[in-house]
Amino acid sequence: MKKKIFLFAAALFSTMTIAAQISSTPQSEKPRMLALTDIGNEPDDSQTMVRLLLYSNDIDIEGLVATTSIHQSDMAQPDMIRHIVNAYAKVQPNLLLHDKAYPSAEHLLSLVKAGSSLYGMKGVGEGKDSEGSEWIIKTIDKQDARPLWITAWGGTNTLAQALWKLEKTRSKAEMKSIIAKLRVYTVSDQDDAGYWLRCHFPELFYICSPGAYGKATWSAMTGPYLGANNEVMSNDWIYKNIQTGHGPLGAVYPDISYGNEGDTPSWLGLIPNGLDDLEHPNYGSWGGRYEFYTPAFDPKARWIVPIQKEIRPFWTNADDEFSPYIHQKWGAEVKPDTTKYKDNHVTVWRWREHFQNDFAARMDWCIKPFSEANHAPVVVLSTPQSITVKSGENFALNATPSYDPDGDGLSFLWFQYKEAGTYDKLIPFSGMTNMPFLPHIKAPDVTKAATIHFIVCVTDKGMPRLTRYKRVIVTVVPK
Repeated sequence: MKKKIFLFAAALFSTMTIAAQISSTPQSEKPRMLALTDIGNEPDDSQTMVRLLLYSNDIDIEGLVATTSIHQSDMAQPDMIRHIVNAYAKVQPNLLLHDKAYPSAEHLLSLVKAGSSLYGMKGVGEGKDSEGSEWIIKTIDKQDARPLWITAWGGTNTLAQALWKLEKTRSKAEMKSIIAKLRVYTVSDQDDAGYWLRCHFPELFYICSPGAYGKATWSAMTGPYLGANNEVMSNDWIYKNIQTGHGPLGAVYPDISYGNEGDTPSWLGLIPNGLDDLEHPNYGSWGGRYEFYTPAFDPKARWIVPIQKEIRPFWTNADDEFSPYIHQKWGAEVKPDTTKYKDNHVTVWRWREHFQNDFAARMDWCIKPFSEANHAPVVVLSTPQSITVKSGENFALNATPSYDPDGDGLSFLWFQYKEAGTYDKLIPFSGMTNMPFLPHIKAPDVTKAATIHFIVCVTDKGMPRLTRYKRVIVTVVPK
């Protein structure tokens, strides 16, 4: 009996220790991010800025730099960023009830800078420094081992100027170290500096969908798509969940004009929700999935920013095949639809309900005490996140120790993220995929080592329902 009590206590202590580690994210583990925004060009940058500030507890924001773009070629508008930060100041005390990591408005205001008021490469070169480009250099020079993400919601000439100056004033070894530190995501090319950056710095980590906006991965953030949950992107949903009854920050979220939050995918994948892997865009995240190759050049293609032939590979559009899940009245809570959808937009819209519910919950944090708002579940695996098995072997996956900080019930859903792995076929599950554990999965026969990605989605039963994930990568080797 004593032995059983001891084992139970040890297991409980182990679970509590794991939970404590998961629920406390040290500053050193948060992603660093600096945003370049052509805010004022249209409302969508302001919408994205509202959402971003609600995740300033999870992302270490190091710069908010106003820039130009093809749509706003002769001015940068940092005062529009300050206006939104000032609205954040009014709700920040209540946000602290939910997470003590929310930064002060004063700190965020100190990060607001003006980039060049010139367009594209006209703003790059001798004497073209700006407050924004100098801030980028200062941020790069910080003694911090973490990579620095530069997310460009508009033009990139302020970043180009910073790197141009660094190249003129630093050694080749220093520049190699600087480029290795940077991670760039640009929302298409909104000036000619993006192409220059890709060509001039061929080792620069770069995510981009060149060409027409409608073909870009990020565009799946907005607009209706067949198969997607379009309701959660609708004007009615935004009015109810964001703009009204949620305090001053929600009140400054503007109405949609051309599309809502097209810039948000540039940093959505940085949110530490268990799905993201910052160094592997091909793994997929709320911000989409991208593969590393040189895009094909179509000499007949025309766009507002001239399309040029790419000379090196970078992270760009990739396709997912996906069947939306249908809620059932009887039996298993959900089942996959029989209709399949496949293109690069699927890599973003497949997560819509999850990231929109998360946004709505954080808007509640602006006005509600902790006890009246919903908070995301914590996913805990009792099996490793990396497993190696031989062909034909059975293995198990288990997320039973997962829990909800509000005490809500949990729903589980396991699936194979086929496109994220190197094994290109779906493997059968022997049991129901909505259980917290899968006891018997048989590894397929392979002739060379292959990886298979399994994702568990854990969704609480609060309002709105919130989802977190864990990814298990199984490497299958030949017998």
